[in-house]
Amino acid sequence: MTWQPSRAVWMWLVLLAVTLALARWAGPMAVPGWMQIDMAGAVSRFMDWLVNTASFGLFTFKDLTRAIAQAIEWPYQAVRMALVEGWVEGRRSEARTILPPISWIGIIAIVTAMGVYARNWRLGLFVGACFLYLAVFGQWESAMVTLASILIAVPIGIAGGLVLGIAGAVWPAFDRVQTPFLDLMQTVPTFAYLVPILFLFGFGPVSALIATVVYAMPPMVRITTMALKSVPSEIRDFGVMAGCTPRQRLTRVLLPTALPDLMVGVNQVIMLSLNMVIIASMIGAGGLGFDVLNSLRRLDIGRGIEAGLAIVALAIALDRLSQAFATRRPGAAGDGARHMRWWVVLAAFVAATTLLGYVVPALQSYPEAWTVTTRSLWSDLVKWININYYDQLEAVKNVLLLNLLLPFKRFLLALPWPWVLALITLAGWQLGRGRLAALCLALGLFIVVNGLWEPAMTTLYLCGISVMIAALIGLPLGVLAASSERAGRIIGTGIDLLQTLPSFVYLIPVVMLFRVGDFSAMIAIVLYALAPAIRYAAHGLRSVPEEIVEAGAVCGCTRWQILTRIRLPMALPEIMLGLNQTIMLALSMLVITALVGTRDLGQEVYIALTRADTGQGIVAGVSIAAIAIIADRLIAAGARRTRRKLGLEPAHP
Repeated sequence: MTWQPSRAVWMWLVLLAVTLALARWAGPMAVPGWMQIDMAGAVSRFMDWLVNTASFGLFTFKDLTRAIAQAIEWPYQAVRMALVEGWVEGRRSEARTILPPISWIGIIAIVTAMGVYARNWRLGLFVGACFLYLAVFGQWESAMVTLASILIAVPIGIAGGLVLGIAGAVWPAFDRVQTPFLDLMQTVPTFAYLVPILFLFGFGPVSALIATVVYAMPPMVRITTMALKSVPSEIRDFGVMAGCTPRQRLTRVLLPTALPDLMVGVNQVIMLSLNMVIIASMIGAGGLGFDVLNSLRRLDIGRGIEAGLAIVALAIALDRLSQAFATRRPGAAGDGARHMRWWVVLAAFVAATTLLGYVVPALQSYPEAWTVTTRSLWSDLVKWININYYDQLEAVKNVLLLNLLLPFKRFLLALPWPWVLALITLAGWQLGRGRLAALCLALGLFIVVNGLWEPAMTTLYLCGISVMIAALIGLPLGVLAASSERAGRIIGTGIDLLQTLPSFVYLIPVVMLFRVGDFSAMIAIVLYALAPAIRYAAHGLRSVPEEIVEAGAVCGCTRWQILTRIRLPMALPEIMLGLNQTIMLALSMLVITALVGTRDLGQEVYIALTRADTGQGIVAGVSIAAIAIIADRLIAAGARRTRRKLGLEPAHP
């Protein structure tokens, strides 16, 4: 049976032909002056009024921000003293240490014991080895500064996420109100809200902690709401029949039942907080993030990769611990007393090693003479590649740049903006009717009226090319991972590493090999955004019911036919969701690639950060979020439509 294109397919083919003709002969169209508004200036003036003039009667807005800063700074300084600096009396030359920080041996013992308590000795030794790695490779002090930030940001993110998530589950109207704000928090680039946070709280670790909480909290809110709504109705009814008050039903029935799902949210907060450490270092966080950022500025590849791998080691250790606590089951009746004895022994050991550090310095701080470094190895490796393969790398770069990147960029920049708005509005109508069409049109007009159309098209070009390449690489790897258990483990390990490496780390070797420019940015974006394309493709293919595959085999289909005519079509909704996540990661990486010379909305946000221009940063950041939301809504609507066609979802849910 031959494929017959539908009327919608013919319509889009005609529109594509018209689009190509417009790009060739019509050219770009300037936005009329009467349509442009100075929203950035208005936002800047509002922020200036808020900080310098706004008053709430008994206190000003500046008093409020200072109170929030103090409430965060006190526990942060306490944790930092415990892990890094110790308790010091006096200042500068008169300073003397009253109590040293916890020794490196003590901290390793604590995390090892937590691993044993959460699961078993194997996990305890693994987590302890990750922390020992930090000491052996000379990253201990920076890692402890980062850990201090995590130990403050994560509880705040968890507590705030729980409160908002519970409110969303209890009051659906509140959930509808907060959902758009959560969408913005997850799609606006982190650089964009660094600008107002810097303006409100100043340069320093407090601003970095607040930015980290804003970035890491939304998944906790969403997961809490979803987990509480997913509690089976019979368990809810049991709480009512037992005579529980609404508060008791929440604290003694719903939250304990939803605990495994809530721990997934805790894990997400931890990982996103670690993802934020480099960006937060730009406004005073310090730690490993500052080391990576400083290495990027100096193009010191060895130091940057070592610091990046230290973040990976810390991330893996905290990830495994949080997952283990999420699945841990309480032990027998004597379990608590037995563990209490071990915790007392551990506390005594930590105190002893810390105090003995006065006598034996090696117990307090890891001796510098024992450290190992691989900096020269990484630097020499990149230098060797540059010397021996420079011509080949330049040839690949020039071919892709001249034949793919630049033509696609010129094509998008040549399109008249009214035609592009019409296309995305029509796509919204086709996939989601009036509401989605109106949303796409409104978000597109937001970019137009703020005079950011050309940077937005540059963003779309760089993101589009990167996502296309990531999809072309990710789909075959996802197929391979789904077809072979061994290949799945190897590929899974690789994408785990890609997801835990900080985004800045990708830029260092890429810039050393390809210099600055759009090509280097594209490579870094592809590496950063590749993981979900692989994961979702593999998950979708594994989720295809075996009885459908067996039916195809009985009908005489070859393995290739089973893959292309059964598995891939059935997995298409999950593959589209993976594409959606790939786009989100690509857009979040664009602001970081502004450091290597791109000229898009990411560059606008970065310039606003360097100038502390709140209005420009927020407007450019919201413009990136507008592109992300349009892509997210269109792809999600397309995925739902595909699922309905395949019979995986009712036609009218």
